[in-house]
Formats: sequence, structure tokens, C-alpha cells
Amino acid sequence: MSLYFHTAYAETSVEKDAKGSEFSHNTVIELARQLAEQEFKEPANAPEELKKLDYSTYRQINYQENAAIWGGTPTKFSVQLFAPGFLYKDLIDIDVVESGKSFPLEVSETSFRVPNESIGKKLAEVGKYAGLRLHYPLNDDKYQDEFIVFQGASYFRVISKGQLYGVSARGLAIDVAQPKGEEFPLFKRFWIERPSSKQNSIVVHALLDSKSVTGAYRFGIHPGSTSKVEVQAILFPRTDVKHVGLAPLTSMFMHGGMDRPDQLDYRPAVHDSEGLQMRNGLGERIWRPLSNPQTLQISAFIDENPKGFGLIQRHRDFGHYQDLEANYHQRPSIWIEPVGNWGKGQVELVEIPSASEENDNIVAYWKPADGLKKGEPFEFAYTLTSPDDIPTNQNRPRIVGSASGLKLFDGNKEILIDYSNINSDDIAQINVIASISKGKILESRIEANPHINGARVFITFDSQDADVAELRVQLNKGDKQAAPTWLYRWLSRDWNNSL
Repeated sequence: MSLYFHTAYAETSVEKDAKGSEFSHNTVIELARQLAEQEFKEPANAPEELKKLDYSTYRQINYQENAAIWGGTPTKFSVQLFAPGFLYKDLIDIDVVESGKSFPLEVSETSFRVPNESIGKKLAEVGKYAGLRLHYPLNDDKYQDEFIVFQGASYFRVISKGQLYGVSARGLAIDVAQPKGEEFPLFKRFWIERPSSKQNSIVVHALLDSKSVTGAYRFGIHPGSTSKVEVQAILFPRTDVKHVGLAPLTSMFMHGGMDRPDQLDYRPAVHDSEGLQMRNGLGERIWRPLSNPQTLQISAFIDENPKGFGLIQRHRDFGHYQDLEANYHQRPSIWIEPVGNWGKGQVELVEIPSASEENDNIVAYWKPADGLKKGEPFEFAYTLTSPDDIPTNQNRPRIVGSASGLKLFDGNKEILIDYSNINSDDIAQINVIASISKGKILESRIEANPHINGARVFITFDSQDADVAELRVQLNKGDKQAAPTWLYRWLSRDWNNSL
């Protein structure tokens, strides 16, 4: 066996004569199965000296770049690791896999560049990590860019060519927005397979542990102009889990479109994602603009065997955001496409009030109708992509914007929706079908919008003193759907505060 790790500090990685352990994905499955039969143990934590580090100090702890695993070898990928500390208190194990054997990565006093010697000694004493990141020549053949990060609970973030980090994915969500509090499963151990020099993809395995469930995950990761992650998972519930979220996504929305800022802000829009896109089991395309509500909002979109869902950042021009620092126009969208049939359930959207763009306040996931049952393994798979927009025919009609206000002259509430790629010759044949769960639709009309090669729809309504109302707008041409369905939850409190 030839074990070849390029590292400036041998002790940062593994010794070349180290004896490995036999490994396959079944190894992770068996570990998860055995773990589920045991009582849950709280994960090991970083010592207080590291947890007390402030943000600025923690930022000065960096993995030795010239010690990157596989750096400088023919392999196109390299691995760098995160130190525990600050918010990242959970200690995790990381192995690399070569020729069917796994080798643990060790920590020494020279593994990280540190602001002072005592931190380096403490990290070596702890001997474990807080996460990992993978590098690949994503934007330039001569430079390996960081493109995916696993750090914190079961969170991971991935970007495509030309993008910056924004929306996050998670391995699993449990009890989101439930009164008893959310449970955050942890990827407690990783195994990273070394690709050959010809491979443009890499495989990472992860062992998940939590009070309610354990799991074995396999990530087939393909960086590129649209990066793709193929996820396979098997869960072993320790107990019945009613509120479980598969393929959860977490993002930030402050204001934009339908939602005006609560405070003066020169930026027209501030968000990592602007809408929830869905394609249900019947093939219907649905767009739901996001909001930053005054009170917690949970929306459920009941479905069977969904075709896909995701949190989308549709506008890609700087002018839509006017933010030179955050560059929201470069944040990725995330699209989830189930593999196989996921059965009955619902896409659940959670919108949490937030006063800071530093906080993620949007969560979306698939909630299976029957949840998880104790002692019954649960398998699922999906493909996650990080495009600029959903991976579909861009020439099809789609919703590109929504706004709200009062109609001129009569003061009634009005909503407008912009659709691109609608031929002006077809507008006369399109019927606008608008409905509201409480209140009354007063008027609906459509007219050409040549600025987007499409159409603009106006909906005027009377809420009739309702506090909450669900709006639905559909465009039909004959007996066929002509554009995605537009959904929105209107809240009187939010509306009154924004006018």
C-alpha cells in the first residue's frame, strides 16, 4: 500500500507507516446501528479556554495551509481542518481513507497558526477538530478554492463557480420551532476518501448522532459551474420522532420584494434567499416569496412524492441589492431533488422574526407524514445542487418579482407579480385565477411587461379585517398552467407596520 500525504508537518496528518483500519460505507452503517442501541451520550466539548475565545481571536486560528492534506499532490482536492473553539464547541474525529483503509488525523502544536503559544498547546492537548473544508480548482485551474464546509452540528455549505457562501444545508432537522425546543444532530465523525488524480469528485462519509436518532451518510461531491452533492442516508431512530425534517435548508431573509425593511436601509434587498421554489408530485411549479414576519410563521405544503424544492436567490445583479460588502447577488440557490419516492408528507417553511442579517431566520425541509419509528431504519437519498437559479429551462415562464402596496386613487390593497418569458401575443389568452382564504379578491388583471419579456399581474383585494389570509395566483392558458403558481401568506400586522 502506498500512503501519500503531502504535509509540511508530518504530525499534522498521519505517519506514513501508520496501520489503517478496513473501511467501507458499511463501516459507518454498522457504527450507526450499534450506536442507536446504546444510550445517547453528550458529545465531548472543547475546554473552557477555547470556548471562551471571542470571534476575533478564533479567526486568527487557521489550519496550516502548506500542511493541507493531499496538497501539492496530483490529486485535485485538498483538505483543511477547523480548530474547536468559540461557537464550535463539539469535538469530532476525522479520518482519511486510502486503498480501503482509514487513518485518523491527529493534531499537534504545529497543526494550526495560532495567536499565542498557549492556544496551540491546548489544541494539541484536545487532539480533535471542529470541522473540515475541501478545496478544488473551482474558479481557476491554478488555485484550489474552498468550495464546501462541514462545521457545526450537521451543517454544511457548498458553492459553485463564482459564488459566495450563503444558504446552508443540514444532515437532519428535528423539532424545528416546536415548544420543547429544537434538537441538533451532530456529525461526530467523518471519513474522507482520497480521489485519484483523474477524478473530479470526492466522497465524504459521516456518522450522525443525536438524542433521538443516529445515522450513516455518504456525500458524493462534484464541484463545478453548478456544484452537486449526492446524498445517501440511513437513520436508526432511538425513539419515535414525529417532527423530523429531511434535506433541511437554513437561510437569511431580512427584507426585499413583498417585505419592506422595518428600519431605514439604503439597500433595496437584504437576503441570502428570496423565495421557496417547489415542484410537487403532480409536476406543478410553485413559488412562495419569503418574509421576515413580526411573529413566528410555519407554513406547510402537503404533497406526495415531491419532485423538488429549494431556497432560491433569483436576482443575480448587484443593483438589486446595492451591497458592496455582502455581495448578495453572488449567494447560491440550493435545490433538492429527491431520489426515489419520498411518499406522503409536506414541505415545511419556517419564517422567524429577525432584526439582524447575521442570524439565519428561514428553514425549509421535507417532513414525512409518518415521521420516524423507533427500531425501524429509515433510508432516503437526494441530490443537492447549488445553481444561481433552479436547474430548469430558463426559457419557460417564471416569477421574477413580487411587490405590495396600495392601489392608486382607491387605496385598496394591491399586489403585483412579474413573470418573465411570456409572449405578449399570448397575454389575451391567459386567465388570471386568484383566490384568498379570508377576505375578497376585488380585481385581477394582466398586462405586458416588455422590460422583462413577460407580463405583470395585478391583484387587488379586501382583507375584510382578517388577521391572516393565504393568497394564491395561477395563470392558465386554456386548460393548462401557463406559469408557476404564486403563493403568499398575508399578515395584517406586517402589512400595517410596513405602510
